[in-house]
Amino acid sequence: MSHSHGNDPRQPLAAKPYTPRPVAPEDLPVDYSGFIAVILGVSGVMFKYKICSWLAIIFCAQSLANMRNFENDLKQISMAMMFAVMGLVTNYLGPNRPAAKK
Repeated sequence: MSHSHGNDPRQPLAAKPYTPRPVAPEDLPVDYSGFIAVILGVSGVMFKYKICSWLAIIFCAQSLANMRNFENDLKQISMAMMFAVMGLVTNYLGPNRPAAKK
């Protein structure tokens, strides 16, 4: 497969570097990991599921690492983190759930 440079239709002098268009904060995609963190944090507090609270902490960290809109995302992440920590505190330091009767 030999290519001759004489028949190359590309023009390297006409090439322009790619510059992405600015995106408005309202048009950014939804932060699903932040939303899942809130849902898991609330379910960890309400239903006293330890795994939900731990998963909420993990999803909070993921959402924090991928934060795009600082102001809105920080509010959502802080709310999810408060629910997750509150769930862990109530699960480990609060009264135990009654055992299921056999």
